[in-house]
Amino acid sequence: MPYGYVLVEMNIRDADQYRQYMAQAPAAVAAAGGEYLVRGGRSESLEGDWQPHRVAVLRFPSFEAAKVWYEGEQYQRARAHRVGTTEYFNMVLVEGAG
Repeated sequence: MPYGYVLVEMNIRDADQYRQYMAQAPAAVAAAGGEYLVRGGRSESLEGDWQPHRVAVLRFPSFEAAKVWYEGEQYQRARAHRVGTTEYFNMVLVEGAG
C-alpha cells in the first residue's frame, strides 16, 4: 500500500508562539501512525526559483491515514497554536511509494 506524504513549506515569524504548536504537533503525528522524515535543516535549491525558508516532510501509513490525522481533533488543537505565527504555511498531501 502506498504511503501518504505531507510536504510543508513555511516561514516562521513568531518562533516563541510557534514552539507551542511544535510542543503538540509531534504527538498528534505519532498518534496517527506518522513520522517526521524532514523537519527544518539545511536546504539548497537545485533547479528553479523555489527558495523555501523551512521545509518539513511527514510520512503516514497511507493517504487516508494522513487525512485522518489532519482532520483529527488532536491535530486541530495543535494547529490552533500555529495561527498567526507564520508568514506562509503551505501543506500538500501526496500518495507515494515507500
